[in-house]
Amino acid sequence: MRESITAWIVNYIQENSIKDKPVTTWQSPLVAIASANDPLFSELQTIVTLDHLLPTDLLAGAQSVITYFLPFSRAINLSNLHNRESSAEWATAYIETNKLISSVNNHISQQLAELGYRAAVVPPTHNFDKETLISHWSHKHVAYIAGLGTFGINHLLITAKGCNGRLGSLVTDMVMQASPRPSFEYCLSKYNGSCGSCRERCPQDVLASQEYDRQRCYALCLENAAKHQSIGLADVCGKCASQVPCSFIAPAAARVK
Repeated sequence: MRESITAWIVNYIQENSIKDKPVTTWQSPLVAIASANDPLFSELQTIVTLDHLLPTDLLAGAQSVITYFLPFSRAINLSNLHNRESSAEWATAYIETNKLISSVNNHISQQLAELGYRAAVVPPTHNFDKETLISHWSHKHVAYIAGLGTFGINHLLITAKGCNGRLGSLVTDMVMQASPRPSFEYCLSKYNGSCGSCRERCPQDVLASQEYDRQRCYALCLENAAKHQSIGLADVCGKCASQVPCSFIAPAAARVK
């Protein structure tokens, strides 16, 4: 079923590119599945926030959680390497990919409905508490549970295709085979302490210690939102994902092999 979902996403992106002509280009997506009954979901209410939703909170009778990663092209990543502010290309990719994720979720839901199953979708972003800046449904943590990747010290999910992109997820009552989780850390810093590139990239120095200062991080995101307000809401930064070892790959994988 994972292959079918991947094909649905690929075909939809191709159709979207012809119809809507987005500026952004994406590499092939990655898809992973989690069982809605995975005990790690309940642990998110301790790890993330007490109010973190369970799959069954989104859909009664939930059986599976579909997660996917839409990697940006290399050109978008490289455009964001210089200066304190996010590049126009990165800001545009953020806005267009959020829109694409919403459309992809609806498309997958329609495909599942044709097979006789229900689905519940979640917004790609801006579903977080405005004071704590913590999401009630963390796509990153849900994708981790599904085996899509592991966390870097930049607090992004590093997938087999890196962290240069956006995550989406939805819940369904269709029973699907769960994907295996990685058996090692994809982040080089966590794997063997050999990297800290994302710390050096951060203009706000929020990754200098173990305590992630999400308020300082979001303050810069709001600066970028103000800069790029003419194209939409781009409260994003992305410097810690730009031209680092985990931008396009899971760098520790090469060490394991």
